[in-house]
Amino acid sequence: MKTITPDMEYLSTRQSAKILQVSLGTVQKMVELGELIAWKTRGGHRRILASSLEQQLQRRKRAMRQKTSQNCIAMGIFRRAENSQDLLESIQDWQLKVEMEVAIDSLEGLMKAVSIAPDLIFLDALIPPVEQVHLIHYLSKNKDTQRIPILVDEGFIKLHPGVVALADENSCHRPPYADNIQKELENGLIEHNPLIIGYPATNMEVDQSWPSGGWHELLEPIFIEALGKKCL
Repeated sequence: MKTITPDMEYLSTRQSAKILQVSLGTVQKMVELGELIAWKTRGGHRRILASSLEQQLQRRKRAMRQKTSQNCIAMGIFRRAENSQDLLESIQDWQLKVEMEVAIDSLEGLMKAVSIAPDLIFLDALIPPVEQVHLIHYLSKNKDTQRIPILVDEGFIKLHPGVVALADENSCHRPPYADNIQKELENGLIEHNPLIIGYPATNMEVDQSWPSGGWHELLEPIFIEALGKKCL
């Protein structure tokens, strides 16, 4: 199978069909469905964006992994690398088998989430609330991620009604998309979305209710709940 190289920004329909190992008609259908991004040259020849082909290949790999195992494929977006390591170590003790991709940047996390299309997305509690609102907004609107459960800190869910207003008070320049996000919050972007699931705050120093086994004992059933909602 031909591979995609960095210098290949776009490919012909025939090249794309060879890479995906499908017929020309299937590639054309994928373009019509929006599964591949393409445009036509002045001569009427279709060109496929290489990055959209790469996304399709990543989805295939994930589908194959799911067929051969019962593992949960999760995407974790964190503020600090040490927080991701903490969770990765915790899930090793779970009965639920989790393969977690990690991003330490919101933009990287969004791109990976679209590419991987995981079973669930975990947002670290240390991500600033306004940034979490933006992440939820884009994940909820993108066709590749809008049906994926999102796990967020319970404290964030309680805080969110005043998040955008608070950001406005501390910012000289209101972002052009703030009005739309504020309206979506008021219409129930978070509290009416069954795919947004709260998990207990992860600061063990201030919360004495943790079980002796640590926070993974609380998170595992929440991961299982999220997987159940994805199947509804």
